[in-house]
Amino acid sequence: MSEAAVIVRQTSGEASLPTAGSVLIIDDEAAIRESLETLLELEGYGVESAASGEEGLARIGERSFDLVLLDLALPDRNGMDLLAEIRLQDPGLSIIMVTAYGTVENAVKAMQAGAANFIQKPWDNEKLLADVRAAVARHRAEEENVQLKRALKQRYNFENIVGKSEPMLKIFDLVAQVAPSRSTVLLQGESGTGKELIAKAIHLNSPRRERPFVPVNTGSMPPDLLESILFGHVKGAFTSAVASKKGLFEIADRGTLFLDEIGTMSLDTQSKILRVLQDKKFMHLGGIHELQVDVRIIAATNVDLKQQVREGKFREDLFYRLNVITIDLPPLRQRKEDIPLLAGFFLNRYSQENERPTRRITPEALRPLLAYSWPGNVRELENVIERAVVLSAGVEVGPELLPDQIAGRASAFSALERRTDASLFDIMEDCERQIIVEMLEKCNWNQTDAAERFHVPLSTLNQKIKRLNIDIKKKVKE
Repeated sequence: MSEAAVIVRQTSGEASLPTAGSVLIIDDEAAIRESLETLLELEGYGVESAASGEEGLARIGERSFDLVLLDLALPDRNGMDLLAEIRLQDPGLSIIMVTAYGTVENAVKAMQAGAANFIQKPWDNEKLLADVRAAVARHRAEEENVQLKRALKQRYNFENIVGKSEPMLKIFDLVAQVAPSRSTVLLQGESGTGKELIAKAIHLNSPRRERPFVPVNTGSMPPDLLESILFGHVKGAFTSAVASKKGLFEIADRGTLFLDEIGTMSLDTQSKILRVLQDKKFMHLGGIHELQVDVRIIAATNVDLKQQVREGKFREDLFYRLNVITIDLPPLRQRKEDIPLLAGFFLNRYSQENERPTRRITPEALRPLLAYSWPGNVRELENVIERAVVLSAGVEVGPELLPDQIAGRASAFSALERRTDASLFDIMEDCERQIIVEMLEKCNWNQTDAAERFHVPLSTLNQKIKRLNIDIKKKVKE
């Protein structure tokens, strides 16, 4: 008797479906199909059958099912490959293996590929039906929960925020809860996780939505310049102050000010921010009159502020003022089920921006995207997809259009690692030089843009360029 797997599918909510659920059997043995059809139909399930993987995929493409019983030894393709293909389409599927005696090893492999449990053949009808009922009930409860949260996402303005994973659905809920309040929000997460998008979603779903949303990267400028931008200045406050200028706190009055990378702010500037949070008052640089504002602060950081407080680099009183409501954004490696959705979103965006037919990603290209660790998070994935769209000649994006480190091809770094004529220090310098040069090339040799992408001050990048003898002028001329 051949092996089979039960794969939970998203239900369509169609009124014509039996209340017990809808099941598709993909198995090349007619006796097995007939046996399962009879057993399940007697329990009130609507059952369809397919004798091959290709036929089964066609049925799945035509309509939705609660369960799919999948034979793992099909005549036209390997069942495990078919299982992987379905999982790529919907990583959230719940799987129960049904396996013959002596094939537990295969069942374990399938479980490693995403199965939650398995039943041995010849099966006990009552146990199989109990497991099917539990799987359908669990799937329908989870799907109802997902649908409710998707409706919540559609109800609120979560523009450009893509995700169906449990961590992201929790964030959607949290955003909807905190947005109407006046409370300060602290967003924590690695670079590239979408902190500014979440901040904007909070603003757009708040009573302040008609007023300005003003973002500023506090880590990308010197303290004096930052204070001038935040608080404004009067004419003559400093040498280049030839006219008075409003600051961002004034511009954001009755709106939202988003302070990105607040962990890099100087202690002196921190004290001034604290006063605005406490008293709602500040003065222009060089001014003598106090101004009062009503500004909601949303701050973001990619560093551990508690550790910064312990090291004396961040004011404890400011930390507690900011840490009223904290939202932790998960890195992409912890929400990989969102990768297919994100890839499709960016494919559509950059196909339109480049005035090309909409590209689609192949399963062969999606596999390395799912396997990659994404140290640069969503921003890195976006850059990879944009690159693939620009370089693609046809409508399909295959693995050949992915960077070497993602597609698994040998890279310049592996060549450096194999060098025996240099010290480890030299190899590290070579790697650092190559990383900086590659980033500069991506930024058309614009150092300010490259520094922002590296999330370091421009002065730090300039020092590294000089130390590594990277000839910027020569490259710009080329």
